[in-house]
Amino acid sequence: MKITDLTGDELLQVLATLANPHRLRVVAALAAKRNYVSQLARELDISRALLQVHLRKLQAAGLVSAAIEVSPDGKAMKFYEVTPFALELTPGAIMAAARTLRAGSDIDAEVPG
Repeated sequence: MKITDLTGDELLQVLATLANPHRLRVVAALAAKRNYVSQLARELDISRALLQVHLRKLQAAGLVSAAIEVSPDGKAMKFYEVTPFALELTPGAIMAAARTLRAGSDIDAEVPG
């Protein structure tokens, strides 16, 4: 994913998704190695339920992908990994993205106030 491939609304979604410290930690952990939910939750010291919420948001923004694999003992395991992306925010890139914003676009970045 490159910033020039994103519409204004998609760029807002990516930036809002990355504005959360838990999701930044998830991306950082998955950048080091792909992982499955239970192990990743233990490594990040968060609940699996909370991790699932963050993984869904990261996946919706196109920042992580998932694949189901069968373990040697026959269990289906969902592995997540980072989707390659590079976002260089420049005034020109922001101008181009802003031209494609839908009317009324307003994504809450979940930044503490």
